[in-house]
Amino acid sequence: MESIISFVSEVGFPIVVTMYLLYRIETKLDAVITSIQTLPRQLKE
Repeated sequence: MESIISFVSEVGFPIVVTMYLLYRIETKLDAVITSIQTLPRQLKE
């Protein structure tokens, strides 16, 4: 936890928020990619 606080003080709050949001978007994009890849198989059924 202390490393996160020191990181925020070094690079600034906006950069930390941006990194957090990019991480969340990445996980959601992984789910979208998986859905798109399984779509042809589901359409054949």
